[in-house]
Amino acid sequence: MIRTQIQLPNPLYRKMKSVAASRDWSLAELVRRGMESYVETCPEIREPEPQWDLPVLRPSGGMLRDPATLSLEADAVLDRLMEAPE
Repeated sequence: MIRTQIQLPNPLYRKMKSVAASRDWSLAELVRRGMESYVETCPEIREPEPQWDLPVLRPSGGMLRDPATLSLEADAVLDRLMEAPE
């Protein structure tokens, strides 16, 4: 078992002592039982799912390309067309 310290407002502490005494429990027993009850009824907190973004589709059907590389490819295609024998 682990020992811990908590701070309680005076009115709550007095009420808890009264409840514990009426049941012939220690204050620690009252807190344990109260926390067990709370944990059983508390909904489970889940980690948020990572946000999923819809992929962007391009008419070319290919992957997204860096526009800076497209002009180099277009120039290479043009060069090949110019060099092709007629």
